Amino acid sequence: MQAAPASLFPYLWAGALVAGVALLASPLRDRLDQANIIMLFLLAVLLAAVRLGRGPGILAAFLSVAAFNFFFVHPRLTFAVSDVQYLLTFAVMLAVALITTHLTTGLRRQAEMARHRELRMTALYEMARDLSGALSLEQVDEIVRHFVRRGFQYEACLLLPDAQDGLSRFGPAPAAGIRQEPPLEPARECARSGQARNDSGWHFQPLRSPMRIRGVLALSPPAGSRQLAPEQQQLLETGASLVAIALERVHYIQVAQEIQVQMESERLRNSLLGALSHDLRTPLTALVGLADSLVLAGRLPPEEEELAQSIREEALRTSALVHNLLDMARLQSGPVALRKEWQPLEEVLGAALQARASQLARHRVQVELAPDLPLLELDAVLMERVFSNLLENAAKYTPPGSTVTIRAGRDPREADRVRIEISDNGPGLPRGRGKSLFEKFTRGRDESAIPGVGLGLAIVHSIIAAHQGRIEAGNQAGGGACFSISLPAGTPPALPQEEA
Repeated sequence: MQAAPASLFPYLWAGALVAGVALLASPLRDRLDQANIIMLFLLAVLLAAVRLGRGPGILAAFLSVAAFNFFFVHPRLTFAVSDVQYLLTFAVMLAVALITTHLTTGLRRQAEMARHRELRMTALYEMARDLSGALSLEQVDEIVRHFVRRGFQYEACLLLPDAQDGLSRFGPAPAAGIRQEPPLEPARECARSGQARNDSGWHFQPLRSPMRIRGVLALSPPAGSRQLAPEQQQLLETGASLVAIALERVHYIQVAQEIQVQMESERLRNSLLGALSHDLRTPLTALVGLADSLVLAGRLPPEEEELAQSIREEALRTSALVHNLLDMARLQSGPVALRKEWQPLEEVLGAALQARASQLARHRVQVELAPDLPLLELDAVLMERVFSNLLENAAKYTPPGSTVTIRAGRDPREADRVRIEISDNGPGLPRGRGKSLFEKFTRGRDESAIPGVGLGLAIVHSIIAAHQGRIEAGNQAGGGACFSISLPAGTPPALPQEEA
């Protein structure tokens, strides 16, 4: 004999409940009023509706009317009705039973919905609490999986942006509840549109943060399950918002950690450069002095004198490199202390030209200064270093006989600033390297026989920025490189009038 399907048991229990009431009331039918017996049947209907549901409650209502007619209405043990007024009794009894069933099952459904809502809200609260302490993507992924599994009985996975600006699955291998990998094309469309969608048996929910969409939450419902109810969809959207905010916070935590590591690395490198450069200055200075002494002695053969001169030049070049390292370490160690004074620009340019006279000996230098050039508030030593480095670059990267032009005047685009240009007619700068040239240890040509380590322009940029100025690098239309410096003009003090 086959067992009854599980869906039939509530109806069997409803029939058994009505039969039990009929058997219990049969010995008392001569002692109890029929109204009381009807109350017993209505109690059975109420119990069936509360415990078994709407369908068994309706069945209990009809069975109660039939049992009352069969066992308690004359003539008994038949469905015949001797008095017409019993028809009204049956109708009222059936109506009361059906209304009771409807109200009871409605209350039962609302209580069940409230219980599920409470469970989902509890899961949402716990997820928000756990996400607030998550510090990695792995923790966020585990919290999301637990929330979806508890609140929706689904399996879920995170689809996060990858290096190619696409989406890729994050986390461990698919769980047992996930049938296959989620399709990526519907997920990308969900991320582009920012709207939830269902495709290929998956539900895709965008993770929208205050800044941008941080990825897609892919849900794999069990086989045969229905679509999400509006209340479930609203809960999922709320949970997705919390996940997106957590992902954005984790992203900024990672960015902050990377920046902190870079700052510590930069600080350590500057300290090492400063210490190394400081220890190298004394022996290099001594080496230059000894080489000068050998040359000035005048007692060396020509070959050895040439060797001593080469030693002196290499020592001077290495000393200049060490000086650049020291300057870079000092500029990067903290705010630059400027000793500004109002002075004419031509004096600073003249000092720089004099310092680079040997490098510019085989070049033509043109200086074009506007007659109305005002006094500038500068740190003369540092600005001389700026112009010296730019002139040295022009001398190193242009062939002999090239022209180096220095122009200065009011900035045509900003009247309260002065524009200084140092240009040449050489081969120019590499294409697309205008901004990267001002980074440390960056050279215009990566593989070149020209000496240097790429610190000169980085020092120039730091000094100009300390003067609230700007520097740009580019190529001229007719060929050659051009470095443009923009400095604030300020309000120089009034000069005393000369006596006639």
